[in-house]
Amino acid sequence: MPMSDQTMLKVERLTKTYPTAAGPLTVLHEVSFEVPAGASVAIVGPSGSGKTTLLGLCAGLDQPSGGSVVLAGASIAALDEDARARVRNQHVGFVFQNFQLVPTLTALENVLVPVELRGESGCEPEARELLARVGLGERCEHYPVQLSGGEQQRVALARAFMNRPKILFCDEPTGNLDGDTAHAMVELIFGLNRERGTTLVLVTHDLELARRCHRILRLRTGAVVSDEMVTARESRE
Repeated sequence: MPMSDQTMLKVERLTKTYPTAAGPLTVLHEVSFEVPAGASVAIVGPSGSGKTTLLGLCAGLDQPSGGSVVLAGASIAALDEDARARVRNQHVGFVFQNFQLVPTLTALENVLVPVELRGESGCEPEARELLARVGLGERCEHYPVQLSGGEQQRVALARAFMNRPKILFCDEPTGNLDGDTAHAMVELIFGLNRERGTTLVLVTHDLELARRCHRILRLRTGAVVSDEMVTARESRE
């Protein structure tokens, strides 16, 4: 689905400072960018550059020390935790490096968690369809411990899209996967993203993966040092 004129994510002068024994430590310094609906953005940079901190602030998982985040039209930096949680549950999907599945729930039950949090019922057919879409139609009743790392990450991806998110945040989604499994995961992320017109914000160390996105933001010591548009051929759109 093509990009639209609607802004899905707007970040202005975003700053995050932590107190330490040696004094304040600023891990993000006045980062600003906008992401239109339907676009894909990769955030890259060395370890410690602030990538995961930036992703967490954009998704409302943490609050900034300064600046603002407007996500799907909601100014989330000013909201309390309960209100930010409602915005996340309504608009956001997550895929993390360490999967974050509930070990006591089956694959199917894990995928259903977001809609159950919203109080929706009757969603099991859609959950089974999503698991089939990621190649796990026969593994619905398996628990995470019975699944490989790649299979667990595919459950996490199905769970993220179960929310019918307007925006998907991925933090090193292939970081714990071997080469072939990582490649398959990337194809699923971009395939589902295109089908559903979801906006994608992706943190990665993998520059080949980053070039699948429309745009690459490079961070260094908490600041944006480059903002590069990727050609249509490179992003394989």
